Amino acid sequence: MGAEREAKACAAFYGALGISQPVFSCLRCLREFAGSTAKRCKDKHLEEALELSQALSEGLQALGEAEARPLLRCVLAFQMEATGSSSSFQKLEQIVTQLAVGKEALLAREVGALLANLAPQGEVLSPGDLQSVCMFMEESSLGRQHWRQNLAPLLQRLATTLRWVLQSQPVPDSTWGYLVIKACLQLFQVLPKDVAPLVWSTAGKSETLQSLLGLLLEVAWGKAPNKDTRLLAGTALSMLVNTAPQPEHGASAVLALFQLPDQGTGELKFGELAVEVPPVLDPDGLEKLVLTRGLLTCCKMDILSCQLESFTHKACLLLDVVFPAVCALTKEQKDCHYYCFQACALWLQRLWESLPAVWRLTGTRILAQDTELLRQLTQLVWDNAETPVEGVSEFIHSSFRLLLEIYHLECQHFQDQERPLYRQMLQRVVSMPWQIKAKYVPLCAIVPYVGSQQVLDAYPDLPQHLLSCLSTNHLCPAATEAYKALVRQQCAEQQDGQRGMEAALVERWALCWLPLLSQALRSPLPILQSNAANHLLAWTLRQLPATQAPLATRFSGQDTASLRAWVSLLKAQKSVVGALPLQGEALERLSCCLGAREEGVRLAALGLLCCSPSTNQPLSDTEVQLLREFLPLNLNCDSSSFRQLLQAAVRKALVRLRDSSLAQLRGKVPQGTEPGKGAGQLAQAVGFVEWLLQLSITSLSPGSNYQRKKTALLLLAAVLETCTDTWSPNRKKGQPPRTMATLLSYARQSGCWDFFSQPNLLALLSCLQDSTNEIRDLASELLVRYFPATFPEPIALGLFQLAQDALGSPRVQEAEAGAVLMKTILQKSDSGTMKSLALEAEAAPTLPNRGLCFAQHLLHVLQAQYAAACHDLLQAAATAPMHGAIAALRRCLLQVPEVAASMQATELVQSWQELLTCLVTTARDITSLLLGALQSQQGPGADEQAAAPSFADMGNAIGSLIMLRKGQGQEEEEEDSVLLSEEHSLILTCCWVSVKEIGLLLGGLAELLLAPALPAGSGPLLPLPTLQTATKVFQEILLRCRHWGAVEGCSMGFTKFCAALLNHPDAELQAIPQTMLEQGLEALSGPRSSSITRRAAGFPMLFLCIVSGEAPTQARPLLTRCVQTLLALATTALPQDWDQTLDLPQVCALHVLQTLVRGAGLGGALLRHATPMVTLALRGLGSPCWAMRNAAIQLFSALTSRLLGQQRSRGEGCPAEGVSLQAFLGQHPQLGAVLLGELGAAAGPTPGGPHLRPALHAILTLLAQLQPGADGPGSPSARFLGPLLGLAGSPIYAVRAMAAKALVPVVPLPQRQGLLLQLTRQLPATPGQVRSHNAVHGRLLQVRALLAPTLGANGLSAEAVRPVALQLEARGWLLTPAQRCPLVRAAFLQILALLPASFSPGFTQSIRATISTELGSLPAGGKLRCAELQVGSAVLHQTMAQFVCSEAARLADGERIGTVCSLLQQPNPDVQLAVLNWVIAGEGGTCEELEKALRLTLLESLGSVLRERRDKEFLRLYLEALLHLYRDPSSWSQEASRKLQGSSAACLEMLLHMVEAERPGPDLLFQALCATSLLLAHRVGAEDSPLVERWCAVLEECSRSASSEVLRLAAARSLQTAGADVVRQSLRAACPLLVPVALRLINVGIHLLQDEEQEVRHKASGFASLLRPDPREPLPDGCIFVQDNMGVLGLLQLLLAEFGDHPETFDSLLRHLPILDLRGIVEELEANKTTSLYKEDEPNVFAEPAILARQLLPVLLQLLEKAPAGSPLHALALRWLAATGPGILHDLRYCEHRWSQGTAAARWGMKALGCAKLHVAVAMLLARARLAAQVLHMLGDSAAAVPGLGCGAKELEQELELVQGLLARHGLAPTLSQGDVLGKPGPPSGAA
Repeated sequence: MGAEREAKACAAFYGALGISQPVFSCLRCLREFAGSTAKRCKDKHLEEALELSQALSEGLQALGEAEARPLLRCVLAFQMEATGSSSSFQKLEQIVTQLAVGKEALLAREVGALLANLAPQGEVLSPGDLQSVCMFMEESSLGRQHWRQNLAPLLQRLATTLRWVLQSQPVPDSTWGYLVIKACLQLFQVLPKDVAPLVWSTAGKSETLQSLLGLLLEVAWGKAPNKDTRLLAGTALSMLVNTAPQPEHGASAVLALFQLPDQGTGELKFGELAVEVPPVLDPDGLEKLVLTRGLLTCCKMDILSCQLESFTHKACLLLDVVFPAVCALTKEQKDCHYYCFQACALWLQRLWESLPAVWRLTGTRILAQDTELLRQLTQLVWDNAETPVEGVSEFIHSSFRLLLEIYHLECQHFQDQERPLYRQMLQRVVSMPWQIKAKYVPLCAIVPYVGSQQVLDAYPDLPQHLLSCLSTNHLCPAATEAYKALVRQQCAEQQDGQRGMEAALVERWALCWLPLLSQALRSPLPILQSNAANHLLAWTLRQLPATQAPLATRFSGQDTASLRAWVSLLKAQKSVVGALPLQGEALERLSCCLGAREEGVRLAALGLLCCSPSTNQPLSDTEVQLLREFLPLNLNCDSSSFRQLLQAAVRKALVRLRDSSLAQLRGKVPQGTEPGKGAGQLAQAVGFVEWLLQLSITSLSPGSNYQRKKTALLLLAAVLETCTDTWSPNRKKGQPPRTMATLLSYARQSGCWDFFSQPNLLALLSCLQDSTNEIRDLASELLVRYFPATFPEPIALGLFQLAQDALGSPRVQEAEAGAVLMKTILQKSDSGTMKSLALEAEAAPTLPNRGLCFAQHLLHVLQAQYAAACHDLLQAAATAPMHGAIAALRRCLLQVPEVAASMQATELVQSWQELLTCLVTTARDITSLLLGALQSQQGPGADEQAAAPSFADMGNAIGSLIMLRKGQGQEEEEEDSVLLSEEHSLILTCCWVSVKEIGLLLGGLAELLLAPALPAGSGPLLPLPTLQTATKVFQEILLRCRHWGAVEGCSMGFTKFCAALLNHPDAELQAIPQTMLEQGLEALSGPRSSSITRRAAGFPMLFLCIVSGEAPTQARPLLTRCVQTLLALATTALPQDWDQTLDLPQVCALHVLQTLVRGAGLGGALLRHATPMVTLALRGLGSPCWAMRNAAIQLFSALTSRLLGQQRSRGEGCPAEGVSLQAFLGQHPQLGAVLLGELGAAAGPTPGGPHLRPALHAILTLLAQLQPGADGPGSPSARFLGPLLGLAGSPIYAVRAMAAKALVPVVPLPQRQGLLLQLTRQLPATPGQVRSHNAVHGRLLQVRALLAPTLGANGLSAEAVRPVALQLEARGWLLTPAQRCPLVRAAFLQILALLPASFSPGFTQSIRATISTELGSLPAGGKLRCAELQVGSAVLHQTMAQFVCSEAARLADGERIGTVCSLLQQPNPDVQLAVLNWVIAGEGGTCEELEKALRLTLLESLGSVLRERRDKEFLRLYLEALLHLYRDPSSWSQEASRKLQGSSAACLEMLLHMVEAERPGPDLLFQALCATSLLLAHRVGAEDSPLVERWCAVLEECSRSASSEVLRLAAARSLQTAGADVVRQSLRAACPLLVPVALRLINVGIHLLQDEEQEVRHKASGFASLLRPDPREPLPDGCIFVQDNMGVLGLLQLLLAEFGDHPETFDSLLRHLPILDLRGIVEELEANKTTSLYKEDEPNVFAEPAILARQLLPVLLQLLEKAPAGSPLHALALRWLAATGPGILHDLRYCEHRWSQGTAAARWGMKALGCAKLHVAVAMLLARARLAAQVLHMLGDSAAAVPGLGCGAKELEQELELVQGLLARHGLAPTLSQGDVLGKPGPPSGAA
């Protein structure tokens, strides 16, 4: 390194001078700068060097030039090596300028000498040299001066370099060519006066520059494959044009450039330069784009707007040359749409800048109303407004804004008051559907020009549409901008009109926007609520602070929605104004929110506590206390997003605590500090962090569930990131403050913040053995990043042994845990650790590197396992599978930065080469062994088999292996088994997982070691033969593998492998993927010897990985070649007699194309081939071959998703996003012609009658997914109208239905009324006019489809649909029996249901009479005679019944309500089911009278329905409807009780008998149990205790963890419905018999609150919530349901407060503290048995017995304390102590004995650290021991009678303390200071 050499020389030179010390300090900073990798570190060191240079400058001024020269040379050398970073270069420029004060001439000479040595005359400049040329030209004045003086040599070198680059093409995406062009560009830009004579003067004409111009043209014309390089060449050419002394000369040169692509070869005259035009090698249409974009980017305004002499009219470049080019570019469908529309936006920008000049030239308006330019411009921006290309939306926005601004300026300039463009654009915006994102961009642009009120008047549905957008993430930004634009405009208008009238402005705002914001913030949709709070609320409060009052009034209720909205408002207000006082009612409401059941409410409340506008504002006492109460109860939340947001909120609180503490330590008083509380707040901050640390560590016990551990790790990460001084160079944010050491010292003096203590280390090490990747990886990351550099030796030894054992486990999770352990040990070890692990002995003595030693060891392990597998694969799969060792190698080689760095060390390169070659060879051997074992074909030909073996072949092969090992004796008995044996599973798991890991390992190695930036060193680490071996491994896996998980995992690695090869400078390596592609295509088209069906197995992934490896900025030749070959293959004719057992090449080609289309990284590139692929898929749908049709429909489905974008649906049939048909056809015009041709052929007349069109339904499905646009009658979409209307008469029902849906996007809203009138007039007016029932039915479906989306918001008004309604009235016979087809009658009635208020009273009465007659004539039971049976009659009757229900709900008419109730009692099942389904769908919720009548009707008939039991499905729906109507407990009335009087007991008996004895199925059982609870809730009394006991027994049975989820949910919902009433009744003196039942119910509630299903826990929390108020008082209105953990605490407090004197309470709680066999668990660990593949699942993985034990213990202790002497509880406790006391003492002493033997426990101690069963057993033992000690205290002398105990309370407590301390040192129990952290919310004793 030149800089390092100069630094050493400089240090030696100044060693003897007086200024040596400051020079050495400066050199140290510069060296540290050069050695740093993170930008933040580099900047910090340069800042220090700059400060030193300012002091050093004075000393240098006193020295001579000879003494100053070494230091200046040294700094310049560092500057030369920093040319890759502009900011670093600038800093070094400041340093060297500072040092050279007074010696500027010396510095100029040194800079000149340095730059002159970049490359000798005529030699090629390297990329580094070019970077230096660019940087010195751009940032250094002396550099520019040097290049000005040496311009000719520089031009010569640039021309030489560019010529060499174009001839040799070093790398496809190399920056070499790009840097040459960049240097030319900067040269033309920085030295225009010096370049100008070389171009425009005859005397100064430069041959070198002429040559360079020709080379730039070659680049622009496609000689350089890199698109960015070509675009930069266009900019360079434009910059050269700017050097013209006269604008006309530059314009003439530009005109000549633009004429080149059309004229072909010839000569270009550019000023005085003349160059031969290069031939276009492969015209791709980019030439015009390159020139146009370059010109618009930087060409001078006077050149663009000067008059062109060669035109007959007053023409200029901007209007007459560039604009036609821009229009042409945007119409071409290239993969550069982004750049094309960027050019359009740039053109508008340049036009806006040059308007005065253009007006002077033309003398007229350029955007007058009827001008072609305006028409083309508006068409251009509208056509591209919906483009899916990322980034184009910004250009669209700026284009609309600029267009309107230019139009506005023109109208002002020419004093034109008529501005029709605004009106037209607004009308078009209003007519677009709300789902189209492009609607809101022009809306925002037009608001300032027409005013907010005109927009709202023209678009009254805008607030509702914005609300819909806010609930859809991708539309939210557009809706937010529209809202802000309108509110800003309202503010601006109010300020212009009435200054200071804020109240009037708020009133105006509230009139329009308050309902929107209120509805959004109160919405139950989390996405809508959060988007409104984050994007609208805070902005609104900043803009209009007075809006807080009306919003607060809206959110004053006690319901959940109001609370959530209120918290959001408070949080937004706090972010605007700062601190908010929390006291009184506000504090009470906030506490309710922190304990609410809904996660969104709790998170909002937490965010309010933690957020602050200033990071050094301390937390108040109230905030700290609320956090201490909140956090322990929210560690086990299911939602991943909740955990992330919880961590983010707590991190904010920690930053506030840290920064406010640091401010106080510096003597400053942070904002918000209460007077006189500074020191207390400092202690409080330290105490809170210590408490949070202990809470996190205690929660990491293996006995905790996944959710709690993940949250605890996230909180621990927040603590360590915020409150340690660990510097993370790679992080841009979150670095510790420089004064952090002061706070750490203060905290540690207080005995706190020992972050890296032994218990904390052991807790994280236990997480490394977790069964989930997330826990393991996060724990490993925390250990590596924050903990000391090395593990203690005993821990390292134990961990290493544990990792070795885990790598040999057949279970994938355990093997992966072993891999993580190995990686962590490697990162936390040093040479001493290596010696103690004896790994260096395995490696060569000359290799001291840790990574190399570790890799050698793991490779030896892998080779040993491979040898074992060769000998006996079954035994190896069970005891030493290879996937663990491969995963460990992958993690250690690829994820440890130190290992990657050591691979570049010169002295280790050869050793790494040997190891990696050996590794790849071993991977090849393992792959061949495993894949060969799965193939039934054995022998030398097995490896050459191109197709994957079938599943039958694999089963036979594995069976043979097993039989060989077991012998033939068991073959007969296993033949009939349909399940895979464990032996089969062992082999399959070993094979598939190992193969997947090999793919990931090889791909990662290639990505790491083939990076172009790596130094060449002493040869490649992966030489060509090794890479060829790896290639064969990938091919073998993908072509012979059928397991999708293995294929997918391997393909991830293969993509990286191909990308690394294709981007490598070596042409031989670049050719490897291309060769593989050709081989794959050849194999695809060749004959097959077997089938590779199941979507062609791994074959398509081979192609996808290869083409995905191509650089996105390139032309993707491999993708083009692949797609074209596949299209050609797929379109070849099928053979006449194909073998249906073999795959056809055509079918495989379709499957490969489908895989390419679904590939995430190929979207934009594949759209170029969309039309031929769609054509192919549609053709394939008509193939006689089933496999071809199957593959075609899959391909068409993939293409639909790709063409329309990801479909995001907010509900069935409710698309939340859409592309309009007009935009779709604009983006794919050729595809539109294909679709239209197919539709026309299907709709037109066909000779010989109708024919099936297999592709028709697919096309209609595609069209139906589009949105209607705002286009006119002459648009391309209008051509689809005729064929779709013609499909109304199709004989196929599905075609008619889908054609109706496809009609909607074709008809814009303004044209919909006219088409509806046309269609309704075509309906037959009399029965005699019917020619085809299919046509009538199809026409009705089309009318219904067009009417449905137009009614309501943004739809047709009542006046607009009135003529349609009149036409329907005239054809009312279609509903009567005169129309014989029931489906036609049903379709007609469905249309009438959409227009209920539009008909005349007479027609409405006739509808009612017709329905009444039809439904009244139905026979009982719905049995029709065969002669009367008609297809569709059931549909008609159901439609009629639901129409009656809807009308009754709409009109709330008593007679109609009575009709609905009578329908329920009608014996026809179709009608009854229709009414019940209508009720369950909730469509009657708007009419309370109807719901009340239905409730009473269902209750009245309940007894008879239960007795008849005619149909299970009917009974289920009946009960579900009943429960839906009584979903609100307050809806039960006295009238309901009267209806049931006399039959209530009978109904209960029947329902209970059903759930107890009949077991009718889970769904019906659910409804029956809930219905039982509903009835029971309203008749709980002493006389009902037998029924209640039976009901309670059913709940206990259903709530067991082994029961199905449906039954557990039924139990929880039943508990919520009736459980609270039973408990309340039991507390009354009249019902003492219910007390045991109440205790059992509370026990069921505690059990269900720990259920693994969140919905079950939520229902059970409802039961706990209803008991949280005083259970002896009536339930208040608006009960807030609490969170699950608060529910558990509430039930425990209820037991303590109300049932503490009942002996059964103590007994019921003890059931939650089971006695576990601790000795047996320890012995099982010591035995170290062989691990089986399968592990028995826990029935409830969410339950945490250890956590519950900690919560129960205080309650049990308080029960004992409260019990008076002689109470029954004393006797019960004595019996319990006698039964369990001796065992507790025995287990304590056993633990003391086992864990006091340090050496004996070391062998299995690490394994015990991660054993969940052992941790739970220890927690239970400690809890029971603590309880036993309390019982001994309570009983006193009575305890002496306990046989076998032999100790008192004091002795037991001492033993307990000793054992707990001993176990805590081994990480098996919390320390004594941690003991109460999880027991109850709040601080532990002694904290803070």
